[in-house]
Amino acid sequence: MTSSAFAPRRVAVTGAASGIGKAVVELFRARGDEVIAVDLKDADVCADLGTPAGRQEAVRAVLERSGGVLDAVIACAGISAQVPATVAVNYFGVTELLQGLRPALARAEAPRAAFVGSIVGTKTGADDVVDACLAGDEPGALAAAAVLAEAGRGNALYPASKMALARWVRRTSVTDDWAGAGIPLNAVGPGVVLTPMHAAVAVTEEQRRIVAQAVPMPLNGHAEPEVVARALLWLASVENTHVTGQVLYVDGGAEVVLRGPDHV
Repeated sequence: MTSSAFAPRRVAVTGAASGIGKAVVELFRARGDEVIAVDLKDADVCADLGTPAGRQEAVRAVLERSGGVLDAVIACAGISAQVPATVAVNYFGVTELLQGLRPALARAEAPRAAFVGSIVGTKTGADDVVDACLAGDEPGALAAAAVLAEAGRGNALYPASKMALARWVRRTSVTDDWAGAGIPLNAVGPGVVLTPMHAAVAVTEEQRRIVAQAVPMPLNGHAEPEVVARALLWLASVENTHVTGQVLYVDGGAEVVLRGPDHV
């Protein structure tokens, strides 16, 4: 490999206007990389990743700006609303964008791809949503999500979208299109991160207590976005030559506490 770890690279980042995505953009740019920022607004490419047309536009615009070659793609865009759009953005907005940009990655010398999953993706009560996602059936996934939302179980949709992503990365990363093309594909699984998304669901002291109980983080407590961004930066680095198909839990130990020490 002739690439230098310090040579400037061309990177596309979704969810770039806030939270983890914004932190990722700042870290890449601070070291001299060229970043194509993607978000609904306040970005180089403005597109709605919750719709097929929006994803297609995002892919088209990123390819145009990049000249058809990308060194890395980091997908951070996501929402946590208790509505079917959560599945559309979190799962299809990640997987379809990555698949659409994969040819541009394959043209690079040391391509890398990573996205943001979640600790909550370790369990879900929405298997029909997960199954439809993995089958590539967006209308079916949204219909199943709508049933749950109407039944007052919309809180299962965010975990379902993240579980589907965790399974997708394991299925996809070792295929000819990814591993065969020399593209490591990984995820991070954050615990509680101090972002606007977290602030919106932890307004009261009682809500914060519930979150702390649901996601216990014995090591250093809740994380700043930069903590997760640094992990994504390494997964997308040229130094990462052999890690693929993994969900790296950046969660202060929450996954260990919740699953127990014998889960491997």
